[in-house]
Amino acid sequence: MAARELVSRDLHRLAFAGEPLDYVLVRRRGRRGVGLKVDETGLTVSAPSTMPLARIEAVMRDSERWILKKVGEWRLRQVPLVAWEDGAPLPYLGSTLTLRTSPGTRVRAERRDRDLVVATPARAAEEIRRGVVAWYKRVAHAHLGERVATLSLRAAISPPRFVLSSAMGRWGSCNSRREVRLAWRLVKAPPEMVDYVVCHELAHLKHMNHSAAFWAEVERQCPDYRRLRTALFATDHVYRSF
Repeated sequence: MAARELVSRDLHRLAFAGEPLDYVLVRRRGRRGVGLKVDETGLTVSAPSTMPLARIEAVMRDSERWILKKVGEWRLRQVPLVAWEDGAPLPYLGSTLTLRTSPGTRVRAERRDRDLVVATPARAAEEIRRGVVAWYKRVAHAHLGERVATLSLRAAISPPRFVLSSAMGRWGSCNSRREVRLAWRLVKAPPEMVDYVVCHELAHLKHMNHSAAFWAEVERQCPDYRRLRTALFATDHVYRSF
C-alpha cells in the first residue's frame, strides 16, 4: 500500500453538548474517509487532504456520543489522584511544590520556598484540601489579575474587568461586558500557557468568535500560541486534578 503523504496537522475546536472540544486534524493525500482516534493526547481526526472542514465536522457530529464517551473515559483515567498528606506534589506555575502539614488552630496554607505548608487542627484530608484550594485561589487572583493587566496593556487593549472562576470545563471566557473570567486552576500551568489563555480571552475583546481575524489577533499577541495551545490540551488533566 502506498504511503499516505502528510499534508497538514492543525489544532481545531468544535462544540459538543455546548462545551468546546479541541482536536488535532491530520490531513493526508491518498486517504479515504474520516478516522477518529481518542487516546492520552486527546482526539485526533484523520481525513483526506481535499475534504472540506464542514464535511469532516459533520462526520464528527454523527459520532458525537462516541467521541464524548471516549474523551471522558481518558480524562478520568488520566486525572491524578491527590493524596492529601505530607509529601504530596502540587503543581504551581509549571513547577512543583511539596505539601507539608503542621498542627494549627485554624486551616491556613502558606508557601515556604518549595513547600506549601498547611496548618490544620486535625490534619484531616478535607481540612488539608480546603487549605490548599484556598491558597491556590489567593495566588491565582493575584497572578492572573496581573497577567490580564500587563498583557492587555502590551496589546494596546483597554484592561478589562477580571473575575476569578471555579469552572472545570474551560480555562477562560469573555463576554460583551468586557469581563474576562479565568479559572483559578490555570495557575497550576506553566507561565507561558497562562499567558496564552489570557491572550486568547483578550483577543475576544476584539472578536467575539473564532474567526480567522480572531486567530490572527491571538497570534499577534502570542506568536507561539499554536504550540502552547496543543501543549495545554495535552496536559490540562494534570491541572484539573482538584
